[in-house]
Amino acid sequence: MNDRNNTIAGWVLFAGIVALGGSLVAGEVFKGERPETMGYPIEGVAAEAGAEAEKPIEFYLATADAAKGADVFKKCQACHTVDQGGPNGLGPNLWAAMGKPHGHVPGFAYSDALKSVPGVWDWKSMSEWLANPKKYAPGTKMTFAGLSNPQDRANVIAFLNSKSPAPLPLPAAPAEGVASTPGAAGDKAAAEADDAGAQKAENEPVLNEQQAAKGGIANVRGEGAPAVTAPGTTVPEKK
Repeated sequence: MNDRNNTIAGWVLFAGIVALGGSLVAGEVFKGERPETMGYPIEGVAAEAGAEAEKPIEFYLATADAAKGADVFKKCQACHTVDQGGPNGLGPNLWAAMGKPHGHVPGFAYSDALKSVPGVWDWKSMSEWLANPKKYAPGTKMTFAGLSNPQDRANVIAFLNSKSPAPLPLPAAPAEGVASTPGAAGDKAAAEADDAGAQKAENEPVLNEQQAAKGGIANVRGEGAPAVTAPGTTVPEKK
């Protein structure tokens, strides 16, 4: 009986030694390294901070390619048609959608979230919608993750714009260096005015104490005023 117990204990000990040795070997063979960037990229999610700032959609529309947009639009064909007279699917038919109000297709059951968004489908609103539908209209029924690449969005918008009896003229690219934020031009003008004022102040004559006591700059500039002197000099007082 004791021999049997000793044998069982020996096998248990041996199995433990084998398991420990196997874990050590596996740890050396399959050693993991911490990745430089944590997580996984997800399509439609904005790039991390530090990436180049996205320019206005008009910049990308200036070089948009409707043919490339047709290829990107294949991602949308499961829900949308785009030809004239095409049927509605899970999403509305998109023929001549550019320039139309949100929820313009008769008979389609738009979500209240999208119908409540004011305005029309212009360049900016369509770009924001394609980038992130749920952010543009919180509560929308559209489940598409969005297009994170602004050039892809511009190409799709150019393609949708072409699907119309009267396509809208594509906008020109904004001039480089022109401020795109409201008030930036006014701030620049104000700064220039301040600089001009400072320069003017530097050129103003400097009064000595006697001139200041007799009326300051008004007397200096008036007819018969005493001569203005440079700082550090004095003028004899008139008797």
